[in-house]
Formats: sequence, structure tokens, C-alpha cells
Amino acid sequence: MLKLYGGAFSRASIVKWYLEELEIPYEFVTLDMQAGEHRQPEYLAINPIGKVPAIVDGDFRLWESGAILLYLFDKYGKTSVSVEEHALLYQWVVFANASLGPGIFTEASREREMPRLLTPLNEILGRQPFLLGNEFTIADVAVGSILSYIPVMLKLDLSAYPAILNYIQQMSERPAFQKSIGK
Repeated sequence: MLKLYGGAFSRASIVKWYLEELEIPYEFVTLDMQAGEHRQPEYLAINPIGKVPAIVDGDFRLWESGAILLYLFDKYGKTSVSVEEHALLYQWVVFANASLGPGIFTEASREREMPRLLTPLNEILGRQPFLLGNEFTIADVAVGSILSYIPVMLKLDLSAYPAILNYIQQMSERPAFQKSIGK
């Protein structure tokens, strides 16, 4: 059985959400980050960087939430996609981790980055229910998870982005979201 390692409040919840969407059985191994369990030799053998999340799927070990999402999509995803669609999904996962997350959660650049990032997202989500059109995808897990943290962790006013607010609400109502991030 696939094992997902994470802390109580960590990016492992993003991976949990996707595992729940895919309906893949998994074991969640909670590491006590305060006690330093992520710095112990047993965990460092899985992720030598000592951060969470990480997975063990059979003999395969992988860390970094974006890489894990992409692996799960490639191995367990329910739909076949063209090379171009595949690239678009990867684009959104990388965007969530490399641009959106740091742009929103880095206080020093937030004021400048937030409008640059959220204005086009708001326009896209104003035209369609999901990032790639009418179908929920891994892109929505990656971007939706970051967006869903904004009102909870940062308490930022998103009223200038009504489509994003609607999208966050739509994501938070998904049963798999409720079993993972929504807990």
C-alpha cells in the first residue's frame, strides 16, 4: 500500500486530496515535526532533505508535493491525455508550486505579485469552472489547494476576485477535499 508521510499541517494534505480524488488506498504516516521525526535516519532514508511530504509506493520513494502529484497522475490518473494536455497539466502544477505559492505566501512580494497572479486566474475561472475547462483535473488540486489556504491562513481580502472566491468554494465542497484539506 502506498504510504504518504507528512506533518499535521503540511503540504501532505494536497497529496491526500489527490489520493482521495483518485480513490487510491494509502496509509498516512504522521510525523511529529515538533519532535524532529522528519530529521531522523528512518525518514531521511526516504527524503534526505528531511521535508514533507514524501511517498513510498512499493520500492519507489518520492518527495516534493508537485512531483508526487505528477507521479500519481501519470501512474494512477483515470484519463488518457494528449502530450499537449499533459504539458498543460504539468504547467499548472509547476505554476502552483513555483509561482502562485511563493507569490502569495511571501509577504515581501505579495502586494506586487497578488494582482499579477490572481487577475488572470480570476479571468480564466470567470469563463470556465475549472482551470482546463469543464473537467476537474490535477491542475485544480495543485492551484485550488494554494488558493484555498489564502482565506484560512492569510485572511486576505479576495473580494476583487469573485471567480476565485467561487472557485475556492467549489473546491472546498468536493468530498475528497473535505477528507483531506477540509479536516
